[in-house]
Amino acid sequence: MSGRLLKKVLKEQEEDQRIESDHEEEEEEAQQLNGKASINPFDLLNDDDHDLDHQEDESETFDEPSIVPQLKTKVGGVVSTSNQKSKKKKKKKGKEVSSSSSTSNVEKPLDAILESLSLDAPGKSADTKDCDNLGKPCAPSTLQVDPKFLNAENEMRRIFGSKVVRSFEKHERSGSSRVARGGRRSAYIPRKTILITPSEHWPRWDGSLSMEFLHVGEGYHHFRYVHSSSYHQAQSEFEAAKAIHDINAIASVLLYHPYHLDSLITVAEYYKFTGEHQMSAELISKCLYALECAWNPMFTPMQGNCQVKYSYETNKPLFTVLFTHMKNMDMRGCHRCALEVCKLLLSLDSDDPMGAMFCVDYFSLRSMEYAWLERFSEEYKSDNSLWLFPNFSYSLAICRSYLEKEEPSKDALVKTAKATSTDLMKQALMLHPTVLKKLVDKVPLKDKVWADILKNAFFRADQVGIPSLDHLINIYVERNSLIWRLPELQNLLRDAAQLVIERLRHNSSDKKDWACVRKEAFSSEKNEYAHLLVSDFASSAPSAPPEVLQHFMLDPRMRDAAQPPVGDPMEGGHAPRNVANRNTLAVLLESMLPWVHYGDGDGGVEEENQVNGHGAGND
Repeated sequence: MSGRLLKKVLKEQEEDQRIESDHEEEEEEAQQLNGKASINPFDLLNDDDHDLDHQEDESETFDEPSIVPQLKTKVGGVVSTSNQKSKKKKKKKGKEVSSSSSTSNVEKPLDAILESLSLDAPGKSADTKDCDNLGKPCAPSTLQVDPKFLNAENEMRRIFGSKVVRSFEKHERSGSSRVARGGRRSAYIPRKTILITPSEHWPRWDGSLSMEFLHVGEGYHHFRYVHSSSYHQAQSEFEAAKAIHDINAIASVLLYHPYHLDSLITVAEYYKFTGEHQMSAELISKCLYALECAWNPMFTPMQGNCQVKYSYETNKPLFTVLFTHMKNMDMRGCHRCALEVCKLLLSLDSDDPMGAMFCVDYFSLRSMEYAWLERFSEEYKSDNSLWLFPNFSYSLAICRSYLEKEEPSKDALVKTAKATSTDLMKQALMLHPTVLKKLVDKVPLKDKVWADILKNAFFRADQVGIPSLDHLINIYVERNSLIWRLPELQNLLRDAAQLVIERLRHNSSDKKDWACVRKEAFSSEKNEYAHLLVSDFASSAPSAPPEVLQHFMLDPRMRDAAQPPVGDPMEGGHAPRNVANRNTLAVLLESMLPWVHYGDGDGGVEEENQVNGHGAGND
């Protein structure tokens, strides 16, 4: 649109506004003479629109400097006129409908002008505009994260009470005061972050990571982490230590590069296998702190509109750390926090490389977010319908059973619109019958009625014969077995199983129909989810003695198949390199202390180790 035409339209609108204001002043004078309060419903409708236009004109900039001042002056004048009568407008609202049509006719040209100038229309956000351009529905994303539920300490206070949490924190501070007394207090206040609460004793953020904006595609903003030169140096040192399986060398990397992600993740895994879960969780929190400090100002992951693709090598630590942090929150009993982290994992990469889809139902049930789970199953985009997956088939039935207790039958139409929990459980058993036998063994369910149910040929099989589906069933049973310890859920499962047996007696063709559904939903002959380890979804953390962790530096996919070192460590098994006769865990703990200079005080340690080695030899 040309500038001349724009000026003409704005002048016409200004003249209309002047006529209206003069008319309003005359009405006000007449009503004041009669002793009545005056209000103009036309201005009441336009007040919000003009305010929005004024705000947009101040926030947006144009490439045409000659048009901008005129636009601001005209709209600003309208806003000032309406603000003079704002108090009178709040008293009456009965005449709004009568003047709505005239208001739309006046505002329509201005809205068209603003849209042609790439301004957001009043009441329309930038996200909504992007959705319109892309032709996508603009419903609120079910994967939006609520930051207030990411604080584990707040959730602990909600569960156990502030007094209990306060006394525990006081005990922790008193227990660690003896160790911290020898160190130097930090001289700075760590920056506030959303994902975790940093400790004041942590090293200062070194800025070795950053995040760059890549592009906008399919309505999402794509980002990638970038490493600095110092980070590349730390990475090369880490790879050298990893090649010789030296956990101590990896710990020494953290002395000079305290926020090197791969080193922190490796040492955290080591602590987890040795049973030091609190130390492991703290190292994972350090990773989250570093990753969040590197966020791009445009990166808004809580809105569910950003993608950090796992295919980029520099982005992979983010997913590993978030998945581990989610499991740590689960171990602490902070299931709502774990649910928010799981939603964040799902939103960052639509391909779901960590398998967050197969534990989001568990965390939503544990945190009693039943309505959200149903809404998520209906709105989330996937290649297959979510109810076809084993975890959603059974979890949606459980979810419906709790919603039936919370929401009594208020309306018969609403009640008949959705299937009952019994129907959903029967559908889950018909679709995935092998889950029942695995649950009976895993929970375990020892009543005689379960033995009678498993005698039926339909529930007797252990495997379906579809590699992908069998793997997902194993993940579900490993992840959700704790839920089935509740008596009311066992009763629901038992009643549904008996109804399925009774139904198959009268109509055996249903068995073949559901088998066809399974084969069509999971048609691949290969295990498409082989990259997901069943042990990663276990509710209990693995543990191992330090003597067995000499060859800890293995790929996670090979760790289960790794054989223990040849020979008993007490009968001649030696640690690699020059750390023989030393306690690996003790050296690691010393090297992690920020006030200890690793290497300066080796004489005393070596002398003590030599004495210990001599004593062992005499024995």
